[in-house]
Amino acid sequence: MMKKHILIAATALIATAATAQDFRVPLEKTFLAFDTTMDMKVKVEQANKLALIAKKWDAEWSTHYYVAYSKAQLSYMEQDAKKRDAYLDEAEKEREDAVSILKKDNDETYVLAAMIANARMAVDPMNRWQKYGELFTQNLKSAQEVNPENPRMYYLQGVSKYFTPKQFGGGANAAMPYFEKANGLFAKEAGVTDIAKPHWGKDKNEYFMEQAKKNDKG
Repeated sequence: MMKKHILIAATALIATAATAQDFRVPLEKTFLAFDTTMDMKVKVEQANKLALIAKKWDAEWSTHYYVAYSKAQLSYMEQDAKKRDAYLDEAEKEREDAVSILKKDNDETYVLAAMIANARMAVDPMNRWQKYGELFTQNLKSAQEVNPENPRMYYLQGVSKYFTPKQFGGGANAAMPYFEKANGLFAKEAGVTDIAKPHWGKDKNEYFMEQAKKNDKG
C-alpha cells in the first residue's frame, strides 16, 4: 500500500514538472516569431498566440510577461492613438498578472513597466511627457535597485535618450553610453537560453548602437 502511494506521488510530481516545462517550447517559438518580424499582421497573429499560451499556462509569470511585452511593442507600431492605448491597457493587465504570480515586482517587471510608460508617453508626447516620463524613470530606478546588471534597463534608457532632442539632453552622443553599458551586460547573458528568464534585446541594442554611431555629429 505504501509503495502504491509513493508511486502515485512520484507520478504526480513528474507530471507537474513536465507540464511546467511544456510551456517553454511554444513560448520560445512564438516569441521569436513575434520579435523577429516587422510585419504588423504577423506580429498581431503571434501576439494573439502568446495570449493563448498565457491562458493555457496561466500560473507561469513569464507567459503573461511576454504578452505584455508584445502588446507594448504593437502599440509602438500602431498609428491610431485609441488602438495604441488599448494595446497598452492589455499590456498593463498582463504585467499585473505576472506580478501577482510572482507576489512582487522583479527587475524584469519593472523594466516592462518602464517600457509601457514610455509607450504611453509616445502616444501623445506633448501632453503626457511629465506623467509618464516620471513613471519611466521611477521604474527603471526600481529595476536598477533590484538588479543593476539588467541590460534591458540601459537599453531602454539609451533608446529614450536617442529619440530625445539634443536641446533637451538627448541625441546619439547622450544615448551611446547607455547602449555601450547594455552591450557589455548582454555579453554576460550570452549563456542564458531559458525563455522563462527574459533575455531579449541584444540585437535591438546593437542596431541602435550602429544608428547612434552613424548619427553622431558631435
